[in-house]
Amino acid sequence: MKQKLNDRAAGAVMGALIGDALGVGPHWYYDLDELHRDYGTWITGYTDPKPHRYHGGLKAGQPSQAGIITTMLLRSVVAGKGYDEADFCRRLDEELFPQLDGTPMSGPGGYTSQSIREAWRRRVEQNKPWAEAGGHADTTEAAERALVLAARYASSPAKVAQTVSANCLLTQGDEAIMAMTTAFGTVLALLVQGEKLDAAISDKLMDLVKQGELPFHAVTSDKLGPPKAGAPDPPRVGRFSSPDALLTPSYMAEAAHDPSIRIEPPWKVSIVYGMPCAIYHQLPAAYYLAARFSGDFEMAVLHAINGGGQNQARAILTGALVGAQVGLSGIPQRFLDGLENAEELIGLAKQLGELAEG
Repeated sequence: MKQKLNDRAAGAVMGALIGDALGVGPHWYYDLDELHRDYGTWITGYTDPKPHRYHGGLKAGQPSQAGIITTMLLRSVVAGKGYDEADFCRRLDEELFPQLDGTPMSGPGGYTSQSIREAWRRRVEQNKPWAEAGGHADTTEAAERALVLAARYASSPAKVAQTVSANCLLTQGDEAIMAMTTAFGTVLALLVQGEKLDAAISDKLMDLVKQGELPFHAVTSDKLGPPKAGAPDPPRVGRFSSPDALLTPSYMAEAAHDPSIRIEPPWKVSIVYGMPCAIYHQLPAAYYLAARFSGDFEMAVLHAINGGGQNQARAILTGALVGAQVGLSGIPQRFLDGLENAEELIGLAKQLGELAEG
């Protein structure tokens, strides 16, 4: 049965939070032999991190700092019934930053990312306004939280692009990273609407560009053909110079569905597209897994986690994409039961879903 939009919006958020918690134990193992020694050859659920690892001291099912920040934005959006940048920034200033000291291995969740450390330095040490807090980290840090906004405003791609790009700018100011983060948000929004993650999704995104709904520049005609002779350069719709970030998901979906292209076992997508943290490694792997396992949340997130490297971000993004396709009702109960504060998180996700439906 096709899920309702509110169920898919809630599924996207809970899928991301589940992916985050799955990564707390086996996070950032680039040596797969070491990963297998510590956790066996197939991780099936939440695990305690080893004491010497990135999230040492946490317990299975608890969130990392990425999950804490995502929940912070979720609470802000639900409380205000929409995105209030000032409220979210206040929460960062008052709830998160006093617990940080600018070093990586500190703060709630056991590890503080580069972009959050840079924002902390600019806000706390240099007393800069939030408009000047964004750094140049090339990770998925902003995408991991801004997916909340994509789910909330899924019915309005223009609003998704506006809020996601603005939220990204708080901690990540590189235009290319902002473009890829915004593109991910718009893909997620279409999935929450009920669209499929297939080879046609980029055509739908490009149609939105040409309608002026998405802030990307494009000169090609239909099917990425050349512009017509004598046609003027189209006006800039928004700040992003190229629409290429919108084209990536279709290629990944095509690869996932092409019987002559096989990545086996699927967790090796991390080796094909790369284990590191950069967003240009992470998004292709997440799109591939979310297309290949579009109706199987468990297999999608477990293959994301078992690929090693920056598997937490891979699982967050994959969890959101597949959660949006199967809905909250399609996520296996064991993943919900194992989360810390599951009742509160599910309640917040459902409230967000109701806001998205409205």
